[in-house]
Amino acid sequence: MGEKFNSLVPEVQAHIKSLVRTAKLEDNDESLEMLSDGWLEKQQSFFEQTKQREMEEVDNFNIDDLRGALVMTYSGSLINIGPEQNDLRSVLYYSIGLRNDVPESAEEDSSVLGSSIEKGKTVIFEKGPIAKSSPVLSIAVFKEEMALEPEKEEELLEEVTMIIAQDFASINKTTILED
Repeated sequence: MGEKFNSLVPEVQAHIKSLVRTAKLEDNDESLEMLSDGWLEKQQSFFEQTKQREMEEVDNFNIDDLRGALVMTYSGSLINIGPEQNDLRSVLYYSIGLRNDVPESAEEDSSVLGSSIEKGKTVIFEKGPIAKSSPVLSIAVFKEEMALEPEKEEELLEEVTMIIAQDFASINKTTILED
């Protein structure tokens, strides 16, 4: 196995191995390294873009937290969970990758979280664009001291999500699909 693949946590390694089949790549170390490189670039994009917008990483997101959150899963999906408004949240789900076993994107304007969100566990929705996600790698929220109006927070979450989604698509094209 290659250096980049070996640097990944076991959960991501398992995802990368399954992507070799889904992406119809040759089952060899070169394919694992190529997919690992792309995954690491996506992770870097997530961290850089959320940091630029003064978001902070948290280990968990309480179901009662009125703020929104941006989640990246071990499989590389993005989940934009809008701030709570009238007991509902808008949720955008993006499977940015080479998977064909999940929708590329899905949206639900009247979503309800099923439980609090924790790193390493799945995001569960009582009502949402998906029933549950793959396990959570990272959760980013706007700092409490920013205290944004829900509409402004939702707008900023959508903006950062779109930028990261575009980065992910570009990474797929240049790093993964160029071969």
